[in-house]
Amino acid sequence: MTPLHRQPTCVASVLLVPLLQLAGPSWLTLEGVPPSWAMLWLLPWSLVDGPVPGLIAGAGLGMVLDGLSLGDTTQVPGLMLMGWWWGRLGRRGPPIQRSLNLGLLAWIGTVVLGLSLWLQWLVLGVPEAMIQAWALHTTVAQSLITGLLAPMVGSWQLLLWRRRAPA
Repeated sequence: MTPLHRQPTCVASVLLVPLLQLAGPSWLTLEGVPPSWAMLWLLPWSLVDGPVPGLIAGAGLGMVLDGLSLGDTTQVPGLMLMGWWWGRLGRRGPPIQRSLNLGLLAWIGTVVLGLSLWLQWLVLGVPEAMIQAWALHTTVAQSLITGLLAPMVGSWQLLLWRRRAPA
């Protein structure tokens, strides 16, 4: 078997992330905030394929998602950091098998992504009062809904990709 990043069907699965970002179901939100589809895809990918493919996948996915938005901030640093860290966890630690662990990792990743965006706004000089009003709400809601969906979505992806990847 070849690594995931060399299998066209696995690589093509990343195209679902922007599609879900644009046309995600409205009923799958928390206080109007959708889950972080990027984190839900990147977590099992990085755990199975390793730190360098996770880092590269995070960068590519971040650039695609940044192309869909009009903001001054980027998701690339947060996604790259989480792809690398999760890849190290998948390679060095015992295999992640429990669904609760996937939920916790997805929750942490979404919080890190939200904090990286928050930090970028502060560096850009956006007044802190404007940021706190909605950024905290968005980060908390998005991390909760992503953490709740990760055990279902992530465990399914993890099983599928572990069967396709080399041991």
